[in-house]
Amino acid sequence: MRPRTELAIAAGLLLILGVAAVILGSRRGRPAPSESRRSSYLTGPGGASAFAEAISRLGVEVEHHRRPLETLTAPDSSRPRELVALLGPTQELDAAEAHHLLRLPVDLLLAGDGTAAAIRCLGYRVLTREWTDAAATKAAAESEDLPAPRVWAELATHPAKTIVDSAGSEGRKVTCEVPTPARVDTLLLTVRDRPVVVRLWYPDGRAVTVVADDRLFRNRTLRNTSAGAFVLGLVAPRYRRVVVDEYHHGYHAAGSLAGAALDWSTRSPWGWVVWQLAAVGVIALLASGVRFGPVRHAIERRRRSPLEHVRALATALAAARGHDVAVRLIVQGLRRRLSRGGRPASADLDAWLAGLRPSVRTPRGREAFDSLATMTRGPQEADSVLVAANAVETLWEELKPS
Repeated sequence: MRPRTELAIAAGLLLILGVAAVILGSRRGRPAPSESRRSSYLTGPGGASAFAEAISRLGVEVEHHRRPLETLTAPDSSRPRELVALLGPTQELDAAEAHHLLRLPVDLLLAGDGTAAAIRCLGYRVLTREWTDAAATKAAAESEDLPAPRVWAELATHPAKTIVDSAGSEGRKVTCEVPTPARVDTLLLTVRDRPVVVRLWYPDGRAVTVVADDRLFRNRTLRNTSAGAFVLGLVAPRYRRVVVDEYHHGYHAAGSLAGAALDWSTRSPWGWVVWQLAAVGVIALLASGVRFGPVRHAIERRRRSPLEHVRALATALAAARGHDVAVRLIVQGLRRRLSRGGRPASADLDAWLAGLRPSVRTPRGREAFDSLATMTRGPQEADSVLVAANAVETLWEELKPS
């Protein structure tokens, strides 16, 4: 197969793979809104930057926390009332993180199934719905002329008083006691009266707001539905400072550009295209570097010797009865071969040949020179052409540059 044909086939296959990856990736990405991170850094439709910017404009100080939850400590008493918010963490909380979080003397906002470990310790569990089976919610009486948001998760209570769960890769057991709230406020219901958002008040003054569906904090939801005023009311004007967890969205304090690019390539369809192209390139390199079958010996092509060429030329000229011309051409060839750069001198051929005499050192060379000088002075027979060729070869072997 010709190289151009192989290149065309390879380019066509790469194009087909790229288009297929984009189509599959886009199909996989559209119907699953939970794949979009609810990060306050993201300004896309699935991000939560609008929530953070809105509460900051309402006078609430926003801190982006990019370290493990174990680094959170009790706030200073001189600080304003503080809320720790976890908005649909991409990396689910484990039991140890949930235990540490619930023991902090701060108010909490837990949203989404990613905080299920902490929500279970509060006596609730999150019931997720199919993407095609969204539930409508009841709009507040004072809501704007916007449709009520739809949700894909609900809350349900469980009767357990003690939750035992494993934490970390070592599998150690973590136990939490389900506290009894002093009051429970249901803030958002579905049209079938199933709770979506509840606020739990405890005797020590703490309040924990539990949100079943973190999609209520999406930029798109805040813009197109009445959820904007609702979620802002969960924070303002009660709190003056909010700590938003970004660690569980992958924004670690020690992150790098390479790590962010790698993470993007595993989530984006275009990233998968890059990985597939890289895989195809590696396979092509491996295939081109493997030799199939035994080694084939190349055909050895040996060049003719100068003597053989000169003899052939002499024979041809002898057949045309150009003996004198043949002898002079043979001598001109010697002059060209002995000149620098392959360019013959401009002097007369007989004068050049006479000047060559002192350079001949051996008796065999002087004999060849005398024979060649004699043949250039008069008409020659057919045999003299061959003799001249042999003499030129003898002189070349003796005078050629080393």
